[in-house]
Amino acid sequence: MNQIYSRGPSLPLRLFLAVVCSAGLMFLDRYTDSSTQLRSYLTAAVSPLFYVASLPETLFSGASAQFMSQQAVLEENARLKETLLQQSGQLQLLRFLQQENEKLRALLGSSSVIAGERLVAEVLAVYSHPFSHQVVLNKGSSDGVTEHQPVIDDQGVVGQIVSVGPTSSRALLISDNTHALAVRAERTGVRAIVEGLGQWDVLRVMHLPHSADIREGDRLLTSGLDGRFPEGYPVARVVRISQDASQPFMLVYAEPYAQLDRIRHVLLLSDSRQLPAVQTTEEQP
Repeated sequence: MNQIYSRGPSLPLRLFLAVVCSAGLMFLDRYTDSSTQLRSYLTAAVSPLFYVASLPETLFSGASAQFMSQQAVLEENARLKETLLQQSGQLQLLRFLQQENEKLRALLGSSSVIAGERLVAEVLAVYSHPFSHQVVLNKGSSDGVTEHQPVIDDQGVVGQIVSVGPTSSRALLISDNTHALAVRAERTGVRAIVEGLGQWDVLRVMHLPHSADIREGDRLLTSGLDGRFPEGYPVARVVRISQDASQPFMLVYAEPYAQLDRIRHVLLLSDSRQLPAVQTTEEQP
């Protein structure tokens, strides 16, 4: 009866053959020049096995890296959206601050007519009385503010300080019906007095005879003759002239350069000279 399973070489014989092959390979590797070439052949022969053996790990690492990369992209996208939202809010604030900065720069630049100290103040409140045009400023005696101090903005004359507290002050605007100041026409030098009418956008030029050389569009500047406002600051522009032969003076109306109904920041001027008080029709409360 034939044996189904035939027995191979014995284990001692197999061990002997393995030792002989190992010794032969070591001899060839040590004492022959063909060892390097043989090693390269063997390496080339077993390289596909290395690739096949490392393929699962490579596929797993690639999938994991792809998943991590997608997750990182999603997280970075969410972070960038949040950053963009924050920067958009900061950009809006930056635009507002830039506009405020430009206003303040223009305000400081408008004070080059005279030398002396200059103080920037912010409007805290506006008097609600329809004919009393006054504002409250956030600077007071502790900041060096004094009564009768001229107040301007980046466009022109605003008014003057009439009451001073420790940390705040009150300014009377040129549009108030108790305020008046001396001006001159820039084109001809004609001098006059401008008074308020209780309206934000209209002033009246007083005591101009019919022969006075004045036209619509003429710029009216402070003349400095009232001893209160320094000379050369823009006050108003002539917008309407009415002549009536039965009246001793013509009616001249002007529009103030300063936007009195929307001012936020003003500049307080102080000259080094001691100026006398100007006579106005102002009534102190």
